[in-house]
Amino acid sequence: MKKYFNVEGSCNPEGHYMVNLENRLRDIKDLVDRGKYFSINRARQYGKTTILNALAQYLVQYYSVISLDFQLLSYSDFENERAFVSAFSREILQFVPEDCIPQSVCEQLKMFSENAGEGGKLAILFQNLSKWCASSEKPVVLIIDEVDSATNNQVFLDFLSQMRGYYIHRRKRAAFWSVILAGVYDIKHLKLKIRGDPRLNSPWNTHAGNEENERLRSFDECPWYQREYTPFDIAADFTVDMGFLPEDIAGMLSEYESDYQTGMGTEQMASLLYEYTSGYPFLVSRLCQIMDERLAGSREYSDRSDVWTKSGLLDAVKILLSEKNTLFDSLIQKLSDYPALLKLLHLLLFTGRSISYNSDDEATDMAAMFGFIKNKGGTVIVANRIFEVRLYNYFLTSDEIKNDAIYKKALQDKNLFIRDGHLDMELVLEKFVLYFNDLYGDRSEAFLEEDGRRYFLLYLRPIINGVGNYYIESRTRSMKRTDVIVDYRGEQFVIEMKIWHGREYHTRGENQLREYLDFYYLRKGYMLSFCFNKNKRVGMNRVNLGDKVLVEAVV
Repeated sequence: MKKYFNVEGSCNPEGHYMVNLENRLRDIKDLVDRGKYFSINRARQYGKTTILNALAQYLVQYYSVISLDFQLLSYSDFENERAFVSAFSREILQFVPEDCIPQSVCEQLKMFSENAGEGGKLAILFQNLSKWCASSEKPVVLIIDEVDSATNNQVFLDFLSQMRGYYIHRRKRAAFWSVILAGVYDIKHLKLKIRGDPRLNSPWNTHAGNEENERLRSFDECPWYQREYTPFDIAADFTVDMGFLPEDIAGMLSEYESDYQTGMGTEQMASLLYEYTSGYPFLVSRLCQIMDERLAGSREYSDRSDVWTKSGLLDAVKILLSEKNTLFDSLIQKLSDYPALLKLLHLLLFTGRSISYNSDDEATDMAAMFGFIKNKGGTVIVANRIFEVRLYNYFLTSDEIKNDAIYKKALQDKNLFIRDGHLDMELVLEKFVLYFNDLYGDRSEAFLEEDGRRYFLLYLRPIINGVGNYYIESRTRSMKRTDVIVDYRGEQFVIEMKIWHGREYHTRGENQLREYLDFYYLRKGYMLSFCFNKNKRVGMNRVNLGDKVLVEAVV
């Protein structure tokens, strides 16, 4: 069977094109060798299951490995202690060969799995697991995937508490040598998952009377629980980078190239993929899958070698950004679930403000945990170019936005800007200046500073929608300056959007834009200035700077 790029579930090297995991497995094994308990928390579809499956195979020659997936447990398996002990025992018996389990322990697990006797208690389950650890020839390692399936259940907190107790006292009582829990939510974020009903999920509710439980209805009245409680504070830091580096992607493409001989430059294509994805595993694999399965052999790319080019990648990006998939659905749902997250991302995308990365800030911590953002030199940035454009599209297609007058103007005039298949960016700016000043020219300075750039993107999007792409250059994003890069049918346009801060700053901006054009090998650039000066001269202007032409627009 031929290999293919896989985005549906776990990958394996026998059937799929994938990056070499050897270095990551070696780094994780170092933590296991030191007897660490830790959690692997990454955003959705970040390769957690793939790495855990590979890790279980990698460790088996050194350890007795129990590898479970809580996704296979049902809601009823967490209803109470007895049900959980039964389900946990059942999963061990199903996924661990019986000859790897001590006979006495195996018999107990069978009894638990049948929900028989008085043994359906976590304390007794852990006593038997401790016997296993004590008698095993190899140290016992426990791996649990999809712990998110359990984190809103009290019985799971009790399970973690038992694990913590055995870890702390493992010099006296045998315990798992190492424990690895994987999911989106870090164990320290359990409070976010169980926040909904403290009557059901509070660690006090089994001890408090009705009057006390009534007081605990308000989660905010439980500051100790809200900020401090975690049964897995024994977890070591997990710092292994699970994202794909350009060299990882190049290795995967080299394997593909050996099968198909497309003639692509694997390192160059890997760099382009990394530019748009920042190595997010699902996005890398999905773009490759689109190029291989949807574009190769199409009318535009009849020869497979034609698609593995920058043009092919840009068309794949366009398809990816327009599709619904489980990753995007999950991200967008988070914006509805967490208003503070929505506010943070809106602020980051549209105002140009520099936001310090503060892991103690709940919105920032959530945004990082869900994969929206990352920490770059102490500053918050959107995690990758694909997410950024998808988020812009989300914010710019709300019913409120689409009813805005300038959006309707762009829809009305969109065909004016395409001439012989080429985008006339100068005309786009000219019309934008005309409409913006007519519609919003009397607005305050605060409006221009907060919303001016958003309205340009709102005007631009329907013009290039379905044919072109755009993204914001993160290296230049600031309150004073933001650069938009537009890709349209193989042509690129650089538009610097800036807040007017005097002639000297303006001249410096022109020189910076000229240098930026050199980087993109372009001779023509565009500058859109939002000016607060009451005596400003709105309109269009051309400036020659050496061999460059700058088209300037002022609103």
